[in-house]
Amino acid sequence: MKHLRSLIIILIIVTVSYLLVLNWPALLSQSGHIMNHPSQLDSIPSPVESIPVDQLTVADLILLGARAEAKQGTVYDASYQPLDYPGGDVDPGRGACTDVVIRAFRNAGIDLQQLIHEDMQSHFELYPQNWGLNEPDSNIDHRRVPNQATFLKRHGQALSLDPVRNPGDWKWGDVVYWRFPNGDEHCGIVSDRVSNNGIPLVIHNAGICTEENALLRWEITGHYRYPTQ
Repeated sequence: MKHLRSLIIILIIVTVSYLLVLNWPALLSQSGHIMNHPSQLDSIPSPVESIPVDQLTVADLILLGARAEAKQGTVYDASYQPLDYPGGDVDPGRGACTDVVIRAFRNAGIDLQQLIHEDMQSHFELYPQNWGLNEPDSNIDHRRVPNQATFLKRHGQALSLDPVRNPGDWKWGDVVYWRFPNGDEHCGIVSDRVSNNGIPLVIHNAGICTEENALLRWEITGHYRYPTQ
């Protein structure tokens, strides 16, 4: 009888494990973090990747910087880290959603760490006071979604929040901000690839950095272009 019970337990464990493996894509899809398979993305044209290197614009370079994060599958890590200043970065291969934006802009020669820190030094009271700080912190300020959005609202171009009604406002290299159902804030970069219905894909990190059809997945709270030209 003892051996029979052990055999039944083993069979149950094996069956449950098999079902989890079989259904993991569906489970990830429900969580909102399933990635597109690389072969699927390869079938979607990328206008920017056909542009000669010497003709790439700032928006092109921002997009390509974000795509590099998706290609390497940067793992989500929003932990506080002491950083060099300016030009400081967290550990390679790791980062938060905001680090996708930061690295994307650095690929175009724009350092949001320095820009946000300098703006907060001059206008600290205009930025969200959510963390109990009395002065700017160049290690983390630029890695916080509300601070990024505030800087872009102040110095960038605020654009339509509705890609369905105003598709012409949405260009690759734009920054988009969302609010999750639980209230958490998120951000990503608009891609040059579009879905079958014409909605741009986005590059973002909500677990592992990926490029996917997720623009309309959550409430859009901000859409900015920087620099404005």
